[in-house]
Amino acid sequence: MNVRFIDDIHLISAEAWHTLVGTDYPFLRYEFLAGLEESQSVGGQSGWLPMHLVVESEDGRLLAAMPLYLKSHSYGEYVFDWSWAEAYENHGLDYYPKLLAAIPFTPATGQRLVKAADCSDEVTAVVAKALRDKTQQLGASGWHVLFLEKEELAQWVSTRADMRLGCQFHWHNEGYSDFDGFLAAMNSKKRRTLRKERNSLTAQGIQFQRLTGDAITPVIWQRFQAFYQLTNLKYNRHHGYLTPEFFERIYHTMRDSLLLVVAFEGDEAIAGALNFIGHKTLYGRYWGCIREMEFLHFETCYYQGIEYCIQHGMQRFDSGAQGEHKVPRGFRPTLTYSVHYLAHSGFKDAVKRFLVEESVAIQRYRDEMSKALPFRQIEGDS
Repeated sequence: MNVRFIDDIHLISAEAWHTLVGTDYPFLRYEFLAGLEESQSVGGQSGWLPMHLVVESEDGRLLAAMPLYLKSHSYGEYVFDWSWAEAYENHGLDYYPKLLAAIPFTPATGQRLVKAADCSDEVTAVVAKALRDKTQQLGASGWHVLFLEKEELAQWVSTRADMRLGCQFHWHNEGYSDFDGFLAAMNSKKRRTLRKERNSLTAQGIQFQRLTGDAITPVIWQRFQAFYQLTNLKYNRHHGYLTPEFFERIYHTMRDSLLLVVAFEGDEAIAGALNFIGHKTLYGRYWGCIREMEFLHFETCYYQGIEYCIQHGMQRFDSGAQGEHKVPRGFRPTLTYSVHYLAHSGFKDAVKRFLVEESVAIQRYRDEMSKALPFRQIEGDS
């Protein structure tokens, strides 16, 4: 096996990438990663320098691949290590640059090291060694793999990386026939609350459309981009991590994987939420509005997505990071996983002790939040 690092996704052919990765997980699609680079959402002065890792056979066949970036800050990651960087700085050491295997600006669980079906299990150890060597070569503080699948975890931990837990809130389809069937699983108080929220918008004449594929017209797509930028300016004081060029590129290359929920007041579009369609999972990602209305965010970002999942037999709705307010609306506390390797032995040991303590607290938090679920009978979560 030959491991190499590439600073441009286009150095691998789209055909080879698709053959290995497929299209089930939208954020690893060639079109998504290429769109980030072509639009300069990553690269340049963004602090996200592409350094993708690929593993090839002697005859050049792509055996494994990992989205990898050299980071000069910790923005856009959603697994927070600012305190680690501060500790390095307080000891006169540089925490940046660091190597990061993640999907930029996307806290959605998925495979991070994608392997060919006939690829040896040893490839994870080979990749981990290559990451350690690259860390030393670059003078980086270490390497990190974020929001990986639980099934990948054991192999990464065996490479001397340390596990970190997080908690998000995901909706799970329990075979509901429709939205009323979902509500019927709740206790009466929560059921009334959700109906009240939805009826409030209907009474004000707000209507919703769920658009996919060619139903997403250029006009409505431009309207959504305006929502996204205005909302980021209001709450984050910038236009958002993603450039307008990125949205234009995925519109032309990934419309088959997009679900755009649009709220209308009369003929005027006033809010929108962009979701990505995966294999049996819907991923809620970006939202914006030009008019503040009570419950508008819940309906646009959550209830419309739940209805889509029920209608299309999708098993899970990952609506993004954070949000305890999702729990009384049926989103279950769900553990997320990352692994971290720091080259400095003293800091590595200190962080490992911290992560053990943090994991206990995260699992306790998950258990406590589970008690707030609105269902009449609460099943155990993994």
